[in-house]
Amino acid sequence: MSNAPVDTGRRRFLTWSTTAVGGVGAAFVAVPFIKSWNPSAKAKAAGAPVEVDISKMEPGQLIRVEWRGNPVWMVRRTQEILDALPQHDNQLRDPDSKEPQQPEYAQNAYRSIKPEVFVAVGLCTHLGCSPTYLPNTFGEQVQGVSAGFFCPCHGSKFDMAGRVFQGVPAPLNLVIPPYYYVNDTTILVGEDKEGA
Repeated sequence: MSNAPVDTGRRRFLTWSTTAVGGVGAAFVAVPFIKSWNPSAKAKAAGAPVEVDISKMEPGQLIRVEWRGNPVWMVRRTQEILDALPQHDNQLRDPDSKEPQQPEYAQNAYRSIKPEVFVAVGLCTHLGCSPTYLPNTFGEQVQGVSAGFFCPCHGSKFDMAGRVFQGVPAPLNLVIPPYYYVNDTTILVGEDKEGA
């Protein structure tokens, strides 16, 4: 065994050098790992609000857009359809939209900001199938109701305000997404005016 003196300065230098290199290495590993927690640009774009021009919508026409990977429908309802909405309230599961399937500003007889334009997420509230819009032949599904949405998967039926009829598998009305009018001909889906 040697009785040589211990070089404490060199030992301190090696300890600090090893700590510094280890810290830098940990940072190189941690930065990409932490960045991976953030959503990708594609994911951010999928959840971003969608601007829709409704200036060319004809009465009775349905426009489909995608928001957060889900179909969103916009239908220009005719005055005839608006007048018929209260006539079948007794056949609906939730005619007054008491269930929270819509923002507060759409909790009205039309379930919309402006009566003539209906905006809804186009997924059945039973198992998420996409119902079919039947603008002229819905009366074959529900006697006396000329237009509505029929889910071919399990037979759920919704009126032109997205309200579900009684006796079908869907438990709730169609979901109304947050939206607002940027101007008279443009709707921004996915954001409330207060959140803008």
